[in-house]
Amino acid sequence: MNLIVYRYHEGMAEPRYDRFELDPRPGMTVLGALFEVQDRFDDSLAFRYSCRGAVCGSCAMLINKVPRLACRTQLSSLLAGKNQVSLSFYPAIEETISWNPEKEVLVEPLPHLPVIRDLIVDMQAFFQKYQFVEPVARPTGTPPEDERLMEPVAVRELEVYTNCVLCAACYGACPVDGKNQDYLGPAALATLYRFRIDPRDASGTVRLDRADTGNGWWACEFHGNCRTVCPKGVPPILAIGRARQELKSEKKRGERP
Repeated sequence: MNLIVYRYHEGMAEPRYDRFELDPRPGMTVLGALFEVQDRFDDSLAFRYSCRGAVCGSCAMLINKVPRLACRTQLSSLLAGKNQVSLSFYPAIEETISWNPEKEVLVEPLPHLPVIRDLIVDMQAFFQKYQFVEPVARPTGTPPEDERLMEPVAVRELEVYTNCVLCAACYGACPVDGKNQDYLGPAALATLYRFRIDPRDASGTVRLDRADTGNGWWACEFHGNCRTVCPKGVPPILAIGRARQELKSEKKRGERP
């Protein structure tokens, strides 16, 4: 098989694609293939990784035109046509190179973020938006002696959103992020909603005000790509819909301007 890899570094007039012929071992992931390329063919190939276990989120990239974690994406599944994903179209997933998905795997940097080198993107804008929603708990009342207890139902509802590993796959899959650089994006909004529904948090509905803007809750177009590509099953689209409904209800009751 061939691994087709996007290549770019400062000073290049245009990016290029390099092809590397590999004989994949059983169970080899895209990340494993990148390591083999780095070891055998080109040690200048640049990409991010850390845990290699789908926990840190570092290795998110565009694989066969779908944002995925390289450490959990197996070459055999891609070549067999398994786990195919249908996304709402946006320019970054347009076919820009001729490739055969039955014999080749295409690896590119995560969309909507500036490329630093090869598969490494600048995550600054993504994390600035995450920090903007103030993802810090503000507990209610006097600190308890031991821990703040929660009902099991509340725990299950929170876990849907706390599973996020900040890989930015949803950011790279969102058509709105692609055309509006000021949009807060799915990950930041899902995190904001996570603190809104945390019964231990003292902020209440005030949390929602942080994104009650044209570039916050109201910018989402509900394409659903964010939920489709999330490696942890987090549904930002659900959080955004519920937040918008809550804001609408409060405004209708006159509780908000």
